[in-house]
Amino acid sequence: MLKILVLHGPNLNLLGLREPTIYGQTSLAEINTDLVRLGQSLGVAVSTLQSNHEGALIDAIHAARGEQDGLVINAGAYTHTSVAIRDAIAGTKIPTVEVHLSNIHQREAFRHHSYLAAVVLGQICGFGPDSYQLGLRAIINHLQAVKAV
Repeated sequence: MLKILVLHGPNLNLLGLREPTIYGQTSLAEINTDLVRLGQSLGVAVSTLQSNHEGALIDAIHAARGEQDGLVINAGAYTHTSVAIRDAIAGTKIPTVEVHLSNIHQREAFRHHSYLAAVVLGQICGFGPDSYQLGLRAIINHLQAVKAV
């Protein structure tokens, strides 16, 4: 059974409350529940972790090495600032999909750059909570295709 870790970065614990016109009204708990259910329906174990602390996210990426088959990450603001999270993904070589609720390319200029983009399989943004679902499906499809080869 494939195992996927979904990581949520800073301030995502405030989903449903924080700027609902940008991030929607769905809570992080609802997103996580939906991801676990989708994983179960696809025969995949999904675990989730949210942290407002860069080091905790890095530690989770390191701990995932050899334990998880893939990652889905919404690094939040760390997407645009963290070389350390980028290096953790590159260093562990865990297949990873980057997701964002909003379309980061339609927002403030500082959000247009992702340090993660160069080391992840792909980026999904702008579809609200569906970005997570699409990201989970993308990493599962990738891992199954690699396994089939």
